Amino acid sequence: MADIKDPENTIIITLKDGPVVIELLKDVAPKHCARMKELARNGAYDNVAFHRVIEGFMAQTGDVANGNMEADFNLRRAGTGGSDLPDLPAEFSKLPHDRGTIGAARSSNPNSANSQFFINFKDNHFLNGQYTVYGRVLSGMEHVDKIVRGEPPANPDRMISMKVASDA
Repeated sequence: MADIKDPENTIIITLKDGPVVIELLKDVAPKHCARMKELARNGAYDNVAFHRVIEGFMAQTGDVANGNMEADFNLRRAGTGGSDLPDLPAEFSKLPHDRGTIGAARSSNPNSANSQFFINFKDNHFLNGQYTVYGRVLSGMEHVDKIVRGEPPANPDRMISMKVASDA
């Protein structure tokens, strides 16, 4: 696992293949980082499906309203919900959407990000300046690469748990 320098701003996602350590970029996108930590501490991300996973692009998850349901109907709705908390304003920066960066998923409204996020499988610079970048994978990208593909996948991988490193 990665050498964790700031446990309060580091997230550990447990996937079926192993842990993924994410550095939150609190100086770049403080509201998005605070939201992820709040939801992680509440257990909201535990058992949430990766509902949109596109080969050569990204893996999206974080629909805490619909993504932790087992029923096929609910999984088809995954990607349409967020948390009970208000949407977040965009925190765009000059940081590029490189492989392993974490971006805030949203609707066509730039200020509609809530709980959903994606992990870039490759450099996706066409997203630069349009989606908030607020974290980067420090270790475990090989586990992210093994997430089952699909929109939604027939049998989706899930975040087993998400913890703030200082709480683990």
